[in-house]
Amino acid sequence: MSHQFKRGAAALRAWIIARCPEREIALLSAGQLKSIRLSTRAQLTTASLLAGLTLTWLAVTLSVMTGRADLSRERAMLEAKQQAVAGAAGKVDRYRQSMDDLARDLRQRQDFIDDLYRAHFGEDAVQRDTGAAKQTQSSDLSIGASPEAATLAKIDARQRHFAVRLTQAVRQRTEKTAAAIRSYGLNPNALARTAERAQGGPFVPWHGQGDELPGEFEKLADALSRMEFLESSLMFIPSGRPTTAPMQSSSYGYRRDPFNGKAAFHAGIDFPGSRGQPILAAAAGKVSFAGQRSGYGNVVEIEHGNGLTTRYAHLSGFVARVGQKVRPGQKIALMGSTGRSTGDHLHFEVRMKGEAINPRRFLEARDDILQVQKMARARLADIGGRG
Repeated sequence: MSHQFKRGAAALRAWIIARCPEREIALLSAGQLKSIRLSTRAQLTTASLLAGLTLTWLAVTLSVMTGRADLSRERAMLEAKQQAVAGAAGKVDRYRQSMDDLARDLRQRQDFIDDLYRAHFGEDAVQRDTGAAKQTQSSDLSIGASPEAATLAKIDARQRHFAVRLTQAVRQRTEKTAAAIRSYGLNPNALARTAERAQGGPFVPWHGQGDELPGEFEKLADALSRMEFLESSLMFIPSGRPTTAPMQSSSYGYRRDPFNGKAAFHAGIDFPGSRGQPILAAAAGKVSFAGQRSGYGNVVEIEHGNGLTTRYAHLSGFVARVGQKVRPGQKIALMGSTGRSTGDHLHFEVRMKGEAINPRRFLEARDDILQVQKMARARLADIGGRG
Protein backbone atom coordinates (compact mmCIF):
# COMPACT_ATOMS: atom_id res chain seq x y z
CA MET A 1 0.00 0.00 0.00
CA SER A 2 2.89 2.35 0.75
CA HIS A 3 4.29 1.59 -2.68
CA GLN A 4 1.04 2.57 -4.34
CA PHE A 5 0.93 5.81 -2.34
CA LYS A 6 4.45 6.67 -3.43
CA ARG A 7 3.57 5.94 -7.03
CA GLY A 8 0.46 8.14 -6.76
CA ALA A 9 2.41 10.98 -5.17
CA ALA A 10 5.07 10.77 -7.86
CA ALA A 11 2.39 10.82 -10.56
CA LEU A 12 0.75 13.89 -8.97
CA ARG A 13 4.08 15.68 -8.74
CA ALA A 14 4.82 14.89 -12.37
CA TRP A 15 1.33 16.16 -13.32
CA ILE A 16 1.85 19.44 -11.45
CA ILE A 17 5.34 19.94 -12.96
CA ALA A 18 3.93 19.26 -16.38
CA ARG A 19 1.36 22.03 -15.81
CA CYS A 20 4.09 24.46 -14.65
CA PRO A 21 6.84 24.25 -17.32
CA GLU A 22 9.58 26.81 -17.21
CA ARG A 23 8.29 29.99 -18.88
CA GLU A 24 9.81 33.13 -20.30
CA ILE A 25 7.78 36.34 -20.27
CA ALA A 26 8.72 39.22 -22.59
CA LEU A 27 8.15 42.79 -21.33
CA LEU A 28 8.50 46.03 -23.30
CA SER A 29 9.83 48.78 -21.06
CA ALA A 30 11.12 52.18 -22.23
CA GLY A 31 11.43 50.97 -25.78
CA GLN A 32 13.49 47.98 -24.77
CA LEU A 33 12.37 44.41 -24.79
CA LYS A 34 13.16 42.53 -21.65
CA SER A 35 12.43 38.95 -20.70
CA ILE A 36 11.69 37.33 -17.34
CA ARG A 37 12.22 33.65 -16.81
CA LEU A 38 9.81 31.83 -14.46
CA SER A 39 11.14 28.56 -13.35
CA THR A 40 8.93 25.65 -12.38
CA ARG A 41 9.97 26.07 -8.71
CA ALA A 42 9.00 29.75 -8.71
CA GLN A 43 5.61 28.95 -10.18
CA LEU A 44 5.02 26.18 -7.63
CA THR A 45 6.13 28.46 -4.78
CA THR A 46 3.79 31.26 -5.95
CA ALA A 47 0.91 28.80 -6.37
CA SER A 48 1.53 27.44 -2.86
CA LEU A 49 1.47 30.95 -1.40
CA LEU A 50 -1.77 31.78 -3.21
CA ALA A 51 -3.32 28.50 -2.09
CA GLY A 52 -2.25 29.19 1.50
CA LEU A 53 -3.68 32.71 1.41
CA THR A 54 -6.93 31.37 -0.05
CA LEU A 55 -7.18 28.69 2.62
CA THR A 56 -6.43 31.29 5.32
CA TRP A 57 -9.14 33.62 3.95
CA LEU A 58 -11.60 30.74 3.83
CA ALA A 59 -10.76 29.77 7.42
CA VAL A 60 -11.17 33.34 8.67
CA THR A 61 -14.46 33.74 6.77
CA LEU A 62 -15.76 30.47 8.15
CA SER A 63 -14.70 31.45 11.65
CA VAL A 64 -16.50 34.81 11.35
CA MET A 65 -19.63 33.16 10.03
CA THR A 66 -19.50 30.61 12.85
CA GLY A 67 -19.04 33.40 15.40
CA ARG A 68 -22.00 35.28 14.00
CA ALA A 69 -24.14 32.17 14.18
CA ASP A 70 -23.09 31.60 17.80
CA LEU A 71 -23.83 35.26 18.58
CA SER A 72 -27.26 34.97 17.01
CA ARG A 73 -27.97 31.84 19.05
CA GLU A 74 -26.79 33.54 22.24
CA ARG A 75 -28.87 36.61 21.44
CA ALA A 76 -31.92 34.42 20.83
CA MET A 77 -31.31 32.60 24.11
CA LEU A 78 -30.92 35.95 25.93
CA GLU A 79 -34.17 37.25 24.43
CA ALA A 80 -35.93 34.04 25.45
CA LYS A 81 -34.62 34.46 29.01
CA GLN A 82 -35.72 38.10 29.06
CA GLN A 83 -39.19 37.09 27.91
CA ALA A 84 -39.32 34.41 30.59
CA VAL A 85 -38.26 36.94 33.23
CA ALA A 86 -40.83 39.44 31.94
CA GLY A 87 -43.51 36.75 32.04
CA ALA A 88 -42.59 35.82 35.59
CA ALA A 89 -42.60 39.49 36.58
CA GLY A 90 -46.02 39.87 34.99
CA LYS A 91 -47.34 36.93 37.01
CA VAL A 92 -45.93 38.47 40.18
CA ASP A 93 -47.50 41.83 39.33
CA ARG A 94 -50.86 40.19 38.62
CA TYR A 95 -50.65 38.28 41.90
CA ARG A 96 -49.81 41.43 43.80
CA GLN A 97 -52.62 43.28 42.02
CA SER A 98 -55.10 40.55 42.94
CA MET A 99 -53.93 40.74 46.54
CA ASP A 100 -54.22 44.54 46.49
CA ASP A 101 -57.72 44.25 45.05
CA LEU A 102 -58.71 41.78 47.75
CA ALA A 103 -57.20 44.00 50.44
CA ARG A 104 -59.13 46.98 49.07
CA ASP A 105 -62.36 44.95 49.09
CA LEU A 106 -61.73 43.92 52.69
CA ARG A 107 -61.10 47.54 53.70
CA GLN A 108 -64.32 48.58 52.00
CA ARG A 109 -66.16 45.75 53.72
CA GLN A 110 -64.77 46.83 57.10
CA ASP A 111 -65.90 50.39 56.38
CA PHE A 112 -69.31 48.99 55.45
CA ILE A 113 -69.51 47.10 58.76
CA ASP A 114 -68.47 50.16 60.74
CA ASP A 115 -70.86 52.49 58.91
CA LEU A 116 -73.73 50.04 59.24
CA TYR A 117 -73.07 49.49 62.93
CA ARG A 118 -72.56 53.21 63.56
CA ALA A 119 -75.85 54.04 61.84
CA HIS A 120 -77.77 51.71 64.15
CA PHE A 121 -75.82 51.82 67.43
CA GLY A 122 -73.76 55.02 67.36
CA GLU A 123 -70.04 55.83 67.31
CA ASP A 124 -69.38 54.70 70.89
CA ALA A 125 -70.71 51.23 70.13
CA VAL A 126 -68.43 50.89 67.12
CA GLN A 127 -65.38 51.91 69.12
CA ARG A 128 -66.31 49.61 71.99
CA ASP A 129 -67.28 46.48 70.05
CA THR A 130 -65.17 46.68 66.89
CA GLY A 131 -62.23 48.90 67.78
CA ALA A 132 -59.80 46.14 68.70
CA ALA A 133 -60.74 43.99 65.72
CA LYS A 134 -60.47 46.94 63.36
CA GLN A 135 -57.03 47.87 64.73
CA THR A 136 -55.79 44.35 64.14
CA GLN A 137 -57.22 44.30 60.65
CA SER A 138 -55.74 47.70 59.85
CA SER A 139 -52.27 46.50 60.84
CA ASP A 140 -52.70 43.39 58.73
CA LEU A 141 -53.76 45.51 55.76
CA SER A 142 -51.02 48.17 55.98
CA ILE A 143 -50.08 49.43 52.53
CA GLY A 144 -46.36 49.29 53.24
CA ALA A 145 -46.48 45.53 53.69
CA SER A 146 -47.09 42.96 50.98
CA PRO A 147 -50.32 41.24 52.03
CA GLU A 148 -50.34 37.49 51.76
CA ALA A 149 -53.34 35.48 50.69
CA ALA A 150 -53.42 33.57 53.98
CA THR A 151 -53.55 36.78 56.02
CA LEU A 152 -56.33 38.22 53.90
CA ALA A 153 -58.25 34.97 54.13
CA LYS A 154 -58.08 35.16 57.94
CA ILE A 155 -59.39 38.73 57.87
CA ASP A 156 -62.18 37.70 55.51
CA ALA A 157 -63.16 34.84 57.83
CA ARG A 158 -63.00 37.14 60.89
CA GLN A 159 -65.27 39.69 59.26
CA ARG A 160 -67.78 37.06 58.18
CA HIS A 161 -67.77 35.52 61.66
CA PHE A 162 -68.35 38.94 63.21
CA ALA A 163 -71.24 39.57 60.80
CA VAL A 164 -72.86 36.26 61.77
CA ARG A 165 -72.54 36.95 65.52
CA LEU A 166 -73.81 40.51 65.15
CA THR A 167 -76.75 39.31 63.07
CA GLN A 168 -77.73 36.90 65.85
CA ALA A 169 -77.55 39.65 68.47
CA VAL A 170 -79.57 42.03 66.31
CA ARG A 171 -82.25 39.42 65.69
CA GLN A 172 -82.58 38.77 69.43
CA ARG A 173 -83.01 42.47 70.10
CA THR A 174 -85.45 42.76 67.20
CA GLU A 175 -87.57 39.93 68.59
CA LYS A 176 -87.91 41.78 71.90
CA THR A 177 -89.06 44.84 70.00
CA ALA A 178 -91.51 42.78 67.94
CA ALA A 179 -92.92 41.25 71.14
CA ALA A 180 -93.40 44.74 72.57
CA ILE A 181 -95.27 45.81 69.43
CA ARG A 182 -97.47 42.71 69.59
CA SER A 183 -98.32 43.55 73.20
CA TYR A 184 -100.07 46.67 71.88
CA GLY A 185 -102.20 44.53 69.61
CA LEU A 186 -100.22 45.50 66.50
CA ASN A 187 -98.65 43.22 63.92
CA PRO A 188 -94.88 43.90 63.53
CA ASN A 189 -94.73 41.96 60.25
CA ALA A 190 -97.47 44.13 58.78
CA LEU A 191 -95.54 47.22 59.84
CA ALA A 192 -92.38 45.82 58.26
CA ARG A 193 -94.19 45.11 54.98
CA THR A 194 -95.36 48.70 54.95
CA ALA A 195 -91.74 49.80 55.32
CA GLU A 196 -90.65 47.55 52.44
CA ARG A 197 -93.18 49.21 50.16
CA ALA A 198 -92.05 52.70 51.21
CA GLN A 199 -88.41 52.83 50.18
CA GLY A 200 -86.30 55.08 47.98
CA GLY A 201 -83.16 57.14 47.65
CA PRO A 202 -80.38 57.48 45.07
CA PHE A 203 -78.57 54.40 43.79
CA VAL A 204 -75.03 54.26 45.17
CA PRO A 205 -73.35 51.09 43.87
CA TRP A 206 -71.46 48.81 46.23
CA HIS A 207 -67.80 48.60 45.13
CA GLY A 208 -66.67 45.36 46.60
CA GLN A 209 -66.37 41.71 45.58
CA GLY A 210 -68.71 41.76 42.60
CA ASP A 211 -72.01 43.55 42.46
CA GLU A 212 -73.53 41.69 45.42
CA LEU A 213 -72.76 41.78 49.12
CA PRO A 214 -71.48 38.54 50.65
CA GLY A 215 -74.35 36.54 52.13
CA GLU A 216 -73.36 37.16 55.75
CA PHE A 217 -73.35 40.92 55.28
CA GLU A 218 -76.56 40.97 53.29
CA LYS A 219 -78.28 39.14 56.16
CA LEU A 220 -76.73 41.57 58.64
CA ALA A 221 -77.95 44.57 56.66
CA ASP A 222 -81.47 43.11 56.46
CA ALA A 223 -81.50 42.32 60.19
CA LEU A 224 -80.32 45.82 61.13
CA SER A 225 -82.84 47.41 58.80
CA ARG A 226 -85.70 45.43 60.35
CA MET A 227 -84.49 46.21 63.88
CA GLU A 228 -84.26 49.92 63.16
CA PHE A 229 -87.70 50.11 61.61
CA LEU A 230 -89.38 48.18 64.41
CA GLU A 231 -87.61 50.20 67.09
CA SER A 232 -88.57 53.43 65.32
CA SER A 233 -92.15 52.17 65.12
CA LEU A 234 -92.12 51.23 68.80
CA MET A 235 -90.85 54.67 69.76
CA PHE A 236 -93.81 56.30 68.02
CA ILE A 237 -96.44 54.00 69.52
CA PRO A 238 -98.55 56.07 71.97
CA SER A 239 -97.81 54.81 75.46
CA GLY A 240 -97.61 58.01 77.48
CA ARG A 241 -100.60 59.28 79.47
CA PRO A 242 -102.34 62.17 77.65
CA THR A 243 -103.08 63.99 80.92
CA THR A 244 -102.25 63.76 84.57
CA ALA A 245 -105.96 63.24 85.39
CA PRO A 246 -106.89 59.72 86.44
CA MET A 247 -108.87 57.61 84.04
CA GLN A 248 -111.64 56.92 83.53
CA SER A 249 -115.17 58.08 83.66
CA SER A 250 -116.08 56.01 80.64
CA SER A 251 -114.16 53.14 79.05
CA TYR A 252 -113.73 51.91 75.48
CA GLY A 253 -116.51 49.84 73.98
CA TYR A 254 -120.27 49.68 74.24
CA ARG A 255 -121.96 51.85 76.87
CA ARG A 256 -125.22 53.65 77.59
CA ASP A 257 -125.22 57.05 75.91
CA PRO A 258 -125.19 59.80 78.60
CA PHE A 259 -127.64 61.96 76.62
CA ASN A 260 -130.35 59.56 75.41
CA GLY A 261 -129.63 56.42 77.44
CA LYS A 262 -129.40 54.20 74.35
CA ALA A 263 -126.67 51.63 73.65
CA ALA A 264 -123.75 53.25 71.87
CA PHE A 265 -120.16 52.56 70.96
CA HIS A 266 -117.54 54.63 72.78
CA ALA A 267 -114.36 54.79 70.64
CA GLY A 268 -112.02 55.99 73.37
CA ILE A 269 -111.32 56.49 77.06
CA ASP A 270 -112.40 59.53 79.10
CA PHE A 271 -110.23 61.32 81.63
CA PRO A 272 -112.23 63.64 83.94
CA GLY A 273 -110.47 66.79 85.12
CA SER A 274 -110.71 70.53 85.32
CA ARG A 275 -111.04 73.14 82.60
CA GLY A 276 -107.69 74.30 81.23
CA GLN A 277 -105.79 71.25 82.50
CA PRO A 278 -102.83 70.47 80.13
CA ILE A 279 -103.35 67.82 77.44
CA LEU A 280 -100.14 65.99 76.50
CA ALA A 281 -98.98 64.15 73.38
CA ALA A 282 -99.05 60.40 74.06
CA ALA A 283 -96.10 59.83 71.68
CA ALA A 284 -93.89 61.65 69.23
CA GLY A 285 -95.50 62.62 65.97
CA LYS A 286 -96.84 65.46 63.82
CA VAL A 287 -100.07 67.37 64.37
CA SER A 288 -102.34 66.53 61.44
CA PHE A 289 -105.53 68.29 62.58
CA ALA A 290 -106.52 71.03 65.01
CA GLY A 291 -110.12 72.17 64.79
CA GLN A 292 -113.72 71.05 65.33
CA ARG A 293 -115.32 67.72 64.54
CA SER A 294 -118.99 66.85 64.91
CA GLY A 295 -119.73 65.50 68.38
CA TYR A 296 -116.09 65.89 69.47
CA GLY A 297 -115.97 69.66 69.75
CA ASN A 298 -112.43 70.99 69.59
CA VAL A 299 -110.03 68.24 68.50
CA VAL A 300 -106.29 67.76 68.04
CA GLU A 301 -105.05 64.74 66.05
CA ILE A 302 -101.46 63.54 65.87
CA GLU A 303 -100.00 61.17 63.26
CA HIS A 304 -97.39 58.75 64.64
CA GLY A 305 -96.58 56.85 61.46
CA ASN A 306 -97.49 53.36 60.20
CA GLY A 307 -101.18 54.35 60.18
CA LEU A 308 -101.31 55.17 63.91
CA THR A 309 -103.02 58.38 65.07
CA THR A 310 -104.21 59.68 68.42
CA ARG A 311 -107.23 61.94 68.91
CA TYR A 312 -107.76 64.40 71.80
CA ALA A 313 -111.32 65.78 72.02
CA HIS A 314 -113.65 68.19 73.91
CA LEU A 315 -110.79 70.67 74.27
CA SER A 316 -111.16 74.21 75.56
CA GLY A 317 -108.16 75.51 73.64
CA PHE A 318 -105.29 74.65 71.28
CA VAL A 319 -101.55 74.90 71.95
CA ALA A 320 -100.08 72.94 69.01
CA ARG A 321 -100.68 73.86 65.38
CA VAL A 322 -101.15 71.75 62.27
CA GLY A 323 -97.85 70.53 60.84
CA GLN A 324 -95.99 70.92 64.12
CA LYS A 325 -93.78 68.04 65.27
CA VAL A 326 -94.30 67.14 68.91
CA ARG A 327 -92.38 65.00 71.37
CA PRO A 328 -93.86 62.62 73.97
CA GLY A 329 -95.46 64.49 76.89
CA GLN A 330 -95.45 67.85 75.09
CA LYS A 331 -98.40 70.13 75.87
CA ILE A 332 -100.69 70.31 72.83
CA ALA A 333 -104.08 71.55 74.16
CA LEU A 334 -106.25 72.39 77.17
CA MET A 335 -108.98 70.28 78.72
CA GLY A 336 -112.59 71.43 78.27
CA SER A 337 -116.16 70.36 77.57
CA THR A 338 -116.81 71.34 73.95
CA GLY A 339 -118.92 69.26 71.62
CA ARG A 340 -121.18 66.51 72.88
CA SER A 341 -119.95 66.50 76.47
CA THR A 342 -121.47 66.52 79.95
CA GLY A 343 -118.51 68.16 81.68
CA ASP A 344 -114.79 68.93 81.59
CA HIS A 345 -112.87 65.87 80.54
CA LEU A 346 -110.53 64.51 77.83
CA HIS A 347 -111.80 62.01 75.31
CA PHE A 348 -108.71 60.09 74.08
CA GLU A 349 -108.66 57.74 71.08
CA VAL A 350 -106.06 55.61 69.31
CA ARG A 351 -106.76 54.79 65.68
CA MET A 352 -105.08 52.40 63.26
CA LYS A 353 -105.60 53.37 59.63
CA GLY A 354 -108.66 55.32 60.65
CA GLU A 355 -110.24 52.54 62.73
CA ALA A 356 -110.55 53.04 66.50
CA ILE A 357 -108.75 50.48 68.70
CA ASN A 358 -108.73 50.06 72.45
CA PRO A 359 -106.39 52.68 74.00
CA ARG A 360 -106.15 50.78 77.29
CA ARG A 361 -103.45 48.42 76.00
CA PHE A 362 -101.31 51.45 75.12
CA LEU A 363 -101.84 53.19 78.46
CA GLU A 364 -101.28 50.10 80.60
CA ALA A 365 -98.11 48.72 78.99
CA ARG A 366 -95.97 46.49 81.19
CA ASP A 367 -92.73 47.81 82.63
CA ASP A 368 -90.60 45.46 80.51
CA ILE A 369 -92.31 46.74 77.36
CA LEU A 370 -91.74 50.32 78.42
CA GLN A 371 -88.08 49.47 79.09
CA VAL A 372 -87.64 48.17 75.53
CA GLN A 373 -89.32 51.30 74.25
CA LYS A 374 -87.03 53.45 76.39
CA MET A 375 -83.92 51.69 75.05
CA ALA A 376 -85.08 52.18 71.47
CA ARG A 377 -85.78 55.84 72.10
CA ALA A 378 -82.37 56.34 73.71
CA ARG A 379 -80.54 54.61 70.84
CA LEU A 380 -82.34 56.56 68.12
CA ALA A 381 -81.91 59.82 70.03
CA ASP A 382 -78.15 59.15 70.39
CA ILE A 383 -77.75 58.37 66.69
CA GLY A 384 -79.86 61.39 65.73
CA GLY A 385 -77.77 63.63 67.95
CA ARG A 386 -74.56 62.39 66.36
CA GLY A 387 -75.94 62.87 62.88
